[in-house]
Amino acid sequence: MLEGILVVSLEQAVAAPLCSLRLAEAGARVIKIERTEGDFARHYDKDVKGNSAYFVWLNRGKESLVIDIKNTKDLALLKKIISSADIYIQNLAPGAAERAGLGSKYMRASNKKLITCDISGYGQTGPYRDMKAYDLLVQAETGLCSVTGTAEEEGRVGVSVCDVACGMNAHSSILQALYNREKTGEGSAIEVSLFDGMADWMNVPYLQTVYGSRSVERVGLSHPSIAPYGAYMTKCGKKILISIQNEREWVQLCSSVLMLKDLSKDERFNKPTYRVKNRTALDQIIADEFIKYNKDILLERLRKERIACGVLNSINDLENHPQLRKVKCIIGNEEVELIAPPSIVKGEKNRISKIPSIGENSIDIWKEFNEK
Repeated sequence: MLEGILVVSLEQAVAAPLCSLRLAEAGARVIKIERTEGDFARHYDKDVKGNSAYFVWLNRGKESLVIDIKNTKDLALLKKIISSADIYIQNLAPGAAERAGLGSKYMRASNKKLITCDISGYGQTGPYRDMKAYDLLVQAETGLCSVTGTAEEEGRVGVSVCDVACGMNAHSSILQALYNREKTGEGSAIEVSLFDGMADWMNVPYLQTVYGSRSVERVGLSHPSIAPYGAYMTKCGKKILISIQNEREWVQLCSSVLMLKDLSKDERFNKPTYRVKNRTALDQIIADEFIKYNKDILLERLRKERIACGVLNSINDLENHPQLRKVKCIIGNEEVELIAPPSIVKGEKNRISKIPSIGENSIDIWKEFNEK
């Protein structure tokens, strides 16, 4: 799909590598620029055949070129590669690329068709421009932690959602820029940040607070305006989540799942607002019934009545989930499986991609571009 597109990514950590990964998965050639010691995400852990789980996830199918941007010859090569590229991504600290002579504006001046994407924590301007912006810090700054966790204490979303959101935003913006280039023949300048991406995701609680004059509270696995909505323990030790969205589902839950036909008529619970008001009492009634049955019995009843439900799974459960798709990649001479990319494009075959070692492609890339 993106065959023939050359991407140069001066990248590290998560956001920029995720963006360039999606481009590589679509067929683009991605040259990953690394320091001598490599992307520091290589060293987060050694869980996957001696490699970091983060690095294996985010760097499949890329070429690795080691560059010292303080070395004159290395810098000249990198500029030469970017001058013939279609896309240039960088997530150095704001201002660092410019100081090295690799600023996006400068690189577009020598390549009018170049699409540049600058990725940062808080943006290229503003009072937080130079602040360090690790994922957890941005979760806190955007208010995400204030709506995550239990009623007693704030929580962190357990995966790097700010980095992921930023990488997704960068990817979609680059695809828009590629389409625009097809029409105009000109490249584009793109800026995305972790803060802006997660702030956008916070629009609903923001609007509810600013215009609804109400405080959005943490409710754990419950829902602030729907009941019953939450997780309930079963006899076998697994929790099942349910979500009742309308009165038909409420009646069916009471009569065909809980086997409590009169519960739906109880004056404490016979309207949605009453159920929210009396959530504690309702949750206890449901919990007392769920604990009598193994999860499979309850799931069969819930699914038969078309009531939204799910199991509170562990990561081990995810590994064997019947809906989970996987892809293979190569690390050294070994093959490993990981979770498949989220998009399915009809007609496109899954590529078995390779995880590059540090500077694995340096010699070949030097030769290729020195001959041009």
